Amino acid sequence: MRDISMIFKSLYKSAFVLAALAVFAASTANAQDAKEGRTLFKAKCTACHALDTKVIGPALTGVSDRHPEAFLLKWIPNSQGLVKSGDAAAVKLFEANGKIPMTSFPELDEAKVKDILAYIKQGEPKPAAGAAGAGATAAADEGISSLSLAGIVAIILVAISVLVILGRAVKMLERLILQKQGIEVEESIPLKVGVRKMFKNKKFVMFFILCVIIFLGSWGWMGMWETGIHQGYQPVQPIKFSHELHAGINQIDCQYCHSGAWKSKNATIPSLNICMNCHKAVQATEKYDGQISPEIKKIYSALGYDPETRTYDKSKEKPMEWVRVHNLPDFAYFNHSQHVVVAEQAIRKAKGLQPTEPVCFACHGQVNTMEEIYQASPLTMKWCINCHRETDISGQKNNAFYTKLIEAHDKIKKGEKITPALLGGIECGKCHY
Repeated sequence: MRDISMIFKSLYKSAFVLAALAVFAASTANAQDAKEGRTLFKAKCTACHALDTKVIGPALTGVSDRHPEAFLLKWIPNSQGLVKSGDAAAVKLFEANGKIPMTSFPELDEAKVKDILAYIKQGEPKPAAGAAGAGATAAADEGISSLSLAGIVAIILVAISVLVILGRAVKMLERLILQKQGIEVEESIPLKVGVRKMFKNKKFVMFFILCVIIFLGSWGWMGMWETGIHQGYQPVQPIKFSHELHAGINQIDCQYCHSGAWKSKNATIPSLNICMNCHKAVQATEKYDGQISPEIKKIYSALGYDPETRTYDKSKEKPMEWVRVHNLPDFAYFNHSQHVVVAEQAIRKAKGLQPTEPVCFACHGQVNTMEEIYQASPLTMKWCINCHRETDISGQKNNAFYTKLIEAHDKIKKGEKITPALLGGIECGKCHY
């Protein structure tokens, strides 16, 4: 036991230094937020600029190398003001770009401009290899399992510390007892104990085996617990449809495309004709040297649409094979309209959603920030039950659904006739789903 105490004592200083370095690294992390900068860039800059392609304005990759940061912090929010002030660098840049005035952004403070510059410097984040499977696995592995395993490791370290302290306390008591008995006790000299000698200690070996069993057992249990959970699942779709662009930047309402969510069990996948309501005119040619966007061309190809003649060829039509992202087991019944319409206010309150945020965010996450859609919530039975336990529906007095339930209960109390029809028993979805 004394040998073990000496070994762990020699590790104290190294562990303390590593912990201090980790805290220091975390506290001195880069304050510039490239993710926030990407959102700002998409909202403010993409009408005239791209990272690697000239649009109306020049490509912006490497802009921090071409111009000092102090200049960019003044130029981006108010370029014309800087030009009118007679700044030589601003006038030169204005003339070099054909004297095309750049929109002013007074709402961009210094921190936001730095975020945009951080995104431009970092570039567009590269998707992980095998996004259809590896991305989902990574997201799942970084969830509850990693947190639980970290907790187990922390418990083991605490247990080791307790053993060391107890070992030292035992030795101190033994020394005091021997001194009271008049027996001289020599001060122990720290010994350098190798790994081989350490594993000859039966107590250490028993403790080590116990820790391994606990760790492997917990790891296996968490692995089985995560089986069938697809949180983070992000399959490759036939068209790279950006929810961030449509629902976020352009603020298109969810109901415009997923109209079924407000009136039926299913949210429905919008037909390509919905896309054509806009993309007959919107072709995103400015980013592709005057050519129609490759993703919009896929819509035209699937519909047999000729953008030159604006006619459809039925013989060239082919279905668009979207990959389902949110999958529930066949035995699980979920009604979108019941949650989106009937329980909207209760869900909003329970999830803390803002008035401008659609109730869809409660289950699907911040869809307006997703470049490509993925499963944000676990959608497990436990997750749904917790929501049903926490959501308060007692204030739904003006809701027709709950009014019908109250009416039914009042009839039961009075002994009046009540049929399943009064409780929605003749709705199609009760049997056909």
